[in-house]
Amino acid sequence: MASNIPSSQTIIRQHDGGILKVTPGSPIPEIEGYHVLVHTHAVGLCPCDFKMPLRFPTPGLWNGCDFSGTVVAVGSDVTRFQVGDTVFGAVHASNQADPQSGSYAEYLKAEADYIFKTPPGIDHVKATAMYGTGIATIAMALYSLKIAGDLSAPAEGKASEVVLVFGGSSTVGMMAIQLLKLLGHRVVSTSTEKNMELVKSYGAEEVFDYRSPTCGADIKRYTKNSLRNAIDPFGEIRTMSICYEAIGRAGGKYCALEQYQEALATRPTVKPFLIMGSSIAGRGLVLPDPYGSPPDPELGAWSLRFYKDLQLLVDKGKLKECPQEILSGKFDAILPGLDRLKNKQVSGKKLIVPLV
Repeated sequence: MASNIPSSQTIIRQHDGGILKVTPGSPIPEIEGYHVLVHTHAVGLCPCDFKMPLRFPTPGLWNGCDFSGTVVAVGSDVTRFQVGDTVFGAVHASNQADPQSGSYAEYLKAEADYIFKTPPGIDHVKATAMYGTGIATIAMALYSLKIAGDLSAPAEGKASEVVLVFGGSSTVGMMAIQLLKLLGHRVVSTSTEKNMELVKSYGAEEVFDYRSPTCGADIKRYTKNSLRNAIDPFGEIRTMSICYEAIGRAGGKYCALEQYQEALATRPTVKPFLIMGSSIAGRGLVLPDPYGSPPDPELGAWSLRFYKDLQLLVDKGKLKECPQEILSGKFDAILPGLDRLKNKQVSGKKLIVPLV
């Protein structure tokens, strides 16, 4: 353990009504055998960081998911990391089962199996923009769609298929495109016209303007009426309608990363479902329907392999960080940044706040 760890720290946590506040004088989290303690160098802002306190206000819960930092202590069961390693990833914030889990802190605890060692030459801002929350969320989507394949042996030939990733210029969309491509699949996506080249640069083979009234039909025509799987980060009326229209004649699966509109699930051959990235460890989530989930040991075993294999690809530089906008001001910059996300004032980039 590093010798200069303070006795208290500044964090952001929920107060009455779920209101997020910068809170100095907070404890350093105690780690268990499977944790590492990380000195946080930078954090990334995610929509879930404002949505969870709004939907499930619970005073006392720590906030923040994405981070990069330096390991200052390791749990007794951890062999992957040692003090001094630089790491990035995400933690499960606003966690009713573990109130001191959150990245908006000078020191955070993280599960060693679900974070990544930062490759040499990657600074903390870029590492944070690897978007650990997005990795967890898309991993859940791939597992649920049952098209995940094997990162150590990508799908080829007949095994590969076309997958629709709606909103490819969103940070989670960029991560979805990359992970699908790493698994050997083809990706089509949507965006505004101005972001089409950005989306293609992350691996989409074709991008359609979601503002076009023929967007769904155009995707169906391009995929020869055979599209089986769609990932929708938004779950809105328009986005779900386009996805449903794009899915081919034989039907398939619609994976929403937000609560979708059940009234629009009008095709019996298309199975809709909602996934939560915080379920990735397979322990289940104790939240009201439809957000909660039961324990899933098969998912837990699968996700451990997925993260281990992805670390090897990260080491080889195969995962590209999202474009970044750096916000100065340390903790005082985080809450205004979350307001920008809430008001949909951010597109095509990840908001990063350096804390050191």
